Amino acid sequence: MLFVEVTIEKVVAGGLGLTRVEGRVALVEGALEGERVEAAEALQDSRATLLRMRTVRVLEASPDRVRAQELPTADLAHASYAAQLRYKRGFVQEALERIGRMEGEVGPTRPSPQQWAYRTALQYALFEGRLAYRERGSHLLRTFNQDPLAVQAVQEFTARLNPEKLVGLEELVLRASFHTGEVLAAIVAAGDKDEYAEVTEHLLEAGAVGVSLSAPGERRFARGSHLLAGQDTVLERYGQLDLSVSAVGFAQVNPAAASELYLEAAELAGQGHQALDLYGGAGALGLHLADRYRRVTVLDISKEALRRGRADAERLGIRNVEFARGDALRLPYGVDTVVVDPPRAGLGAEVRDALLRSDASRLVYVSCDPATWARDVGDLARRGFQLVSVTPWDFYPQTAHVEVLSLLER
Repeated sequence: MLFVEVTIEKVVAGGLGLTRVEGRVALVEGALEGERVEAAEALQDSRATLLRMRTVRVLEASPDRVRAQELPTADLAHASYAAQLRYKRGFVQEALERIGRMEGEVGPTRPSPQQWAYRTALQYALFEGRLAYRERGSHLLRTFNQDPLAVQAVQEFTARLNPEKLVGLEELVLRASFHTGEVLAAIVAAGDKDEYAEVTEHLLEAGAVGVSLSAPGERRFARGSHLLAGQDTVLERYGQLDLSVSAVGFAQVNPAAASELYLEAAELAGQGHQALDLYGGAGALGLHLADRYRRVTVLDISKEALRRGRADAERLGIRNVEFARGDALRLPYGVDTVVVDPPRAGLGAEVRDALLRSDASRLVYVSCDPATWARDVGDLARRGFQLVSVTPWDFYPQTAHVEVLSLLER
């Protein structure tokens, strides 16, 4: 195994330190800009053009370095929070220039209201009778005593669990409400629901208000789910609205940070006759446009999310928001503004073409991946849109992930 002493040039997307070893670009886990570290080569494909390495020992520490908690998910916790925000702005700026091939000023990263105990949705594996996380980029498991990223309700819930009673599970998925303190559990496991009666009873005794079962699949919950006991949703506060969330469906895991972004996204969307919330899920963004537009359409392919969205709209008395199932190419006529929050893969070429053919004069683009976001806005800007503003948002403190909120206009 290769051991070398290197100086880190900068921190790049993924929270990795960039350096060079024998003429090759190397990416080093656990290192910060300007540091000199001893690094060891990580296991990787021999055909890889980039060296992947990990920090073994810090020889000259950055003033931004802080004592980090050892968690695979907290891959930037060894940097001060001010440095994390600075790095994340840099990730977005570099993506805009290098991938989007555009000039433009990226605003400062908006901080999360909470730096720890912010995460309301967690996916845990089980290993040797304990809860565990998967190591970054592998299937190796690491157990832990406490998850400092989880909201207090989840930390208290897992402290009451006896993982040895969770027999037969591949994963345990938890969703808590920061607003109400309630916890939902979803069992990811093969077999019939009757096989998990004792597991369900233990989860309810530990404080879960509902338990669901989902069969393992290539994508989590792709094969649907079944409610075993209790309720399948709880209410969470996002922006100005109390919206339903489930353990088996998508919703932003940092409600406090997402609330601020949703309110600003609604401001950027302005006012008009008709708005479209594309990849809208349960309509967290679209419902915030209801008092700004005569009509709002939320378009998504998830039956579970659309069902929750319709129920929320009815409960809240919102009559001008329609929830429609369909792919992202189905854009209605006469739309003034489109709001998009796509999955990590971003907007496909056909979707970008559809947006350019649409009547929309304004596009509010929310992204969880600066690289695909930059690719998309670069293409759209070269074909008729203008990038007006870009703001990174920190939904995931202590990690290298960053959200982007941007506005494009014709």
